[in-house]
Amino acid sequence: MLSLHRSSRVAYRRSFQSLHHVSRASRIAFSCSASRYGYEDTIQNLKIGKHTRVIFQGFTGKQATQNAKQSIEWGTKIVGGVRPGKSGEHLGLPVLPTVRVAMEQLKPDATGIYVAAHQAAGAIEEAIEAEIPLIVAVAEHVPLHDILRIHSMLNTQSKSRLVGANAPGIISAIGRCRIGFQPLPTFSPGHVGVVAKSGTLSYETVASLTRAGLGQSLCIGMGGDVIAGTNFVDALKVFEHDEDTEGIILVGEVGGRAEEEAAEWIRDYRGRTAQPKPIAAVVGGRCARPGAVMGHAGAWAAPGEASAETKHRILEDAGVTMVDHPEKFGGVMKELLAKSGRNVQKIEKSAANQRRGYHTQRRMPSAGFPYRSTTSIASLGTQRRGLFLSATQAADMLSEHGIKISPSTESAVDSHLLSITIDRQSRSPCILASPTTAPSQNHRRAKRFPFDYRQGPSQSTLQDALAHLQLDAAPPVAKATAMKLMQTLWSIYKEKEALTLTVHLAVDTESDSLRISNPSFHFDDAAFRSNNRQAELHALRDLSREDPTEVEAERDGIVYVKLPTASPGSGAASGGDGKGGGGAEVEYESYNIGTLVNGAGLAMNTVDALATHNGLASNFLDTGGKATSETVKRSFELVLRDERVKVVFVNIFGGLTLCDMIAEGVLKAFKELEIKVPVVVRLRGTNEEEGQRIIADSGLPLYAYDGFEEAAKKVVELAREAEMAERGKSDV
Repeated sequence: MLSLHRSSRVAYRRSFQSLHHVSRASRIAFSCSASRYGYEDTIQNLKIGKHTRVIFQGFTGKQATQNAKQSIEWGTKIVGGVRPGKSGEHLGLPVLPTVRVAMEQLKPDATGIYVAAHQAAGAIEEAIEAEIPLIVAVAEHVPLHDILRIHSMLNTQSKSRLVGANAPGIISAIGRCRIGFQPLPTFSPGHVGVVAKSGTLSYETVASLTRAGLGQSLCIGMGGDVIAGTNFVDALKVFEHDEDTEGIILVGEVGGRAEEEAAEWIRDYRGRTAQPKPIAAVVGGRCARPGAVMGHAGAWAAPGEASAETKHRILEDAGVTMVDHPEKFGGVMKELLAKSGRNVQKIEKSAANQRRGYHTQRRMPSAGFPYRSTTSIASLGTQRRGLFLSATQAADMLSEHGIKISPSTESAVDSHLLSITIDRQSRSPCILASPTTAPSQNHRRAKRFPFDYRQGPSQSTLQDALAHLQLDAAPPVAKATAMKLMQTLWSIYKEKEALTLTVHLAVDTESDSLRISNPSFHFDDAAFRSNNRQAELHALRDLSREDPTEVEAERDGIVYVKLPTASPGSGAASGGDGKGGGGAEVEYESYNIGTLVNGAGLAMNTVDALATHNGLASNFLDTGGKATSETVKRSFELVLRDERVKVVFVNIFGGLTLCDMIAEGVLKAFKELEIKVPVVVRLRGTNEEEGQRIIADSGLPLYAYDGFEEAAKKVVELAREAEMAERGKSDV
């Protein structure tokens, strides 16, 4: 998109830290000097509202045009947009050739970037160069190393704040300002702030608050990428001082440390505040398959990171009220607001007055969600997964750099873990070091040593990591090998655009040398799929080592993850720790429930919530952002291919995905497939009434619900009955 301005961007990147251009003092009252201010000072730019002037990059494209029409009708102050190298008019608003010109002439407070993943990084860079205060990037699958480079720029300035990428955006329900692709009918003005990793789970959360009469103040989509431009703590700092926000909700998931960092902040906040705002949360992925990427690019736990179950407990210990499903947030938040001494009736009345005041000005769809959104992110990319090399392939790659891999003969106590990975907190690469490889101790003993992406690890960083590995007193040969290894791993990491490179280390006491073993290499496939980089590396992908159903699903833009078989009471639903959704020992009354869900976060949460009802899912399935009736039928084929499945649970919250379209897909599946197991369908959200009517009038043997609790109980009941019937036949 921005090739016409490549030379200016290159020059900008080289001299970024020396920029001293000062934006309008009325909008940003702080200096650009990196020595005095930094990225932290841009948090205030998240406070959008009716005053916010918005431009779109990629303004004349189909997706941006549809989105802009809806947002303008809703009340968002869109003042124009950018189309590289072109000037003119679109939707009655000015179109300008560069973001810098748009900044000078339109004086925007924010920009929404509506371009494909391979163009997104360039568009973000141009917005940083123009010093746009708030940059919202919605595209999925922006290459990780492009984002790392962007954050190394953002960390040196104090003008621009990024939301995203791979995020639904940010929306002020009170200020009627939407920068993103959130389904507008789900939102209502009110007094609860929401920050979420998952788009679909955030829509479920918002809908619950709307039904409860509480509404929302500000909703921030943190997004599901490995690195988020804005995280939980950033949002919490905004909500703390926002007069419109009376309660706060966090929607987290497996992967990263954002939830742990939020817990630390909340513990401090509750200790220093006389009447803290109540906070509730959910963490998805508590039943995630270890090592799998659960739909979102960032939904996987790197070495040394806590499980979703552990993060759930950490938040709970910090005083956060945890729920197992976002449908419960409305009722839970009402109770918390009352217990905190706040006037719930006054909050509800205020929210109702704001809704009435708004609807007298603009005609919007009713609370029943009879609304067909024309906004789609399908063209911005489909769900993907990372590339994992086999141990042999990883060993060969290290051998090319003079690093020899040895057989693993040491115990976890005697070996050390070394990784080049991502420090999501500092938004940079890091060396992760642990003096043990025991999984039970890694979270506690692992330490991250972040460094600037453009400069690489310094000598002092390498020495600090070596000391934490407890190798600083090792024999000289072993120490030298460890230092060379860290530098080699970083070289491979940057050259090949990796996500995580991990090895085990141990000192050979007989030869005083360093033994290197168990290489585990994980690479970013977005670089290849979005930008066609690293083709030679990705040609190494060995599909024969992967589950054929998962590979087939990927080709159709569906994310399917097969979950392990488990016997009742085994605890496999929570990763083998013997604990279910509430962290207690459970006996699974039924299992092998096939799931079909739209949205990665909702798919994770569905599997988790079923476990709290003593049901065990046999798969994770996210239909993806481009779901159609054909996609739904195809998803049924994939789920039913697993002979373990005793019942299928279709759990849909229609945000951008339409409930009536899902219903038509279910009917299509029944018409064209031989479905012999019971099917439970739960439809909520956009066009829910029409979708429910289609199911009700179909005459098919379906169980239809709009509430999750009722649907989940029915699913478990049917699975139990099928299991008992099957056991009865085997006994005969």
